[in-house]
Amino acid sequence: MNERIISDITDFIFIADEPQKADAILLPGGSDPAIPERAAELYHLGYAPVLIPAGGQSVKTGTFGGVRIKADIYNGDYETDCAFHTDVLLKNGVPLNAIIGEDRSGYTKENALLSRKVADENGLLVRKALIVCKAFHARRSLMCYQLSFPDVEIFVAPVDVYGISRDNWHKQGYGVERVLGELSRCGDQFVNEMKEMSNNE
Repeated sequence: MNERIISDITDFIFIADEPQKADAILLPGGSDPAIPERAAELYHLGYAPVLIPAGGQSVKTGTFGGVRIKADIYNGDYETDCAFHTDVLLKNGVPLNAIIGEDRSGYTKENALLSRKVADENGLLVRKALIVCKAFHARRSLMCYQLSFPDVEIFVAPVDVYGISRDNWHKQGYGVERVLGELSRCGDQFVNEMKEMSNNE
């Protein structure tokens, strides 16, 4: 593939910001403990006082996806992404009163929508937020959460998982499938919102 095409896709998908002091850390659903482990680290470093892990059961399978790695450490009977993330956070020293979970959503856009709902229901004023997510999921996560938190300044703290990074995704079939799948979803899943924005201009 042409190097410029690879570079342009990489820059679009793999967003990475320097962590900023924020009001909340947002965690899209998932089953890799590296995400909540990184969120716990940021919490302990004082980047935000509240964490909002999201995710119910997969909209595709109707179940929790199962722990990807470290199942010997994170060995609970998890029914949702949120329950899994919460357990990882707790085992990494985050107090329960710093966690506001959302356990009904089935996909990323719903993760964001229901995270906003629980933030509002708990009287949490979010002006700045950090998203901790899979590196190849960074752009879509940002798009989804920015739609639900339109007035919030959002920074992305990505984590490389599944052996996929901005440097190697195009060198392996699995990485190509995941990244180009994300590229496709960044278009397909936002058609209505983009049309609505264009109609309002």
